[in-house]
Amino acid sequence: MALDDDIRVLSGVRLFESLTYEQLRLLAFGAENIRLAKGRDLYREDAPADCAYVVVRGSVELYRTVEGERVPVFRATPGMMLDEMALIVASNRQTGAVAEEESEVIRLNRTLFRRILEEYPEVAVALRNRFAADFSAMADKIARLQPRFQD
Repeated sequence: MALDDDIRVLSGVRLFESLTYEQLRLLAFGAENIRLAKGRDLYREDAPADCAYVVVRGSVELYRTVEGERVPVFRATPGMMLDEMALIVASNRQTGAVAEEESEVIRLNRTLFRRILEEYPEVAVALRNRFAADFSAMADKIARLQPRFQD
């Protein structure tokens, strides 16, 4: 894909909504495009996570392994980001990911993303605010579910 195409795809990702065109350009310039054949693993569950992926084309199934069997937990389609927290902190993959069909993803490197946050502190502040809002919304959903789990 061309750099402008990558910028267009990245601009539609919620995590990057506060980035300017130039910041998206820097991110896209350091990104890697990967084509996946149907059935190819993108990453394995519990593997170290040093990057995130954005689905450009096709679909990627996220799965957990239960008693030796892959159990699908989510289907990622174009425009969706996989493992966004890997851009911020060192961790292990919570799921595995496999291409359900011929697919293409953009691989985003944590080192480059952190450099953007350091050079553009306003982006870091916007991300912190977004994470705080997401966490608050999640806590509200959990509180609303509490009555279902009481005896």
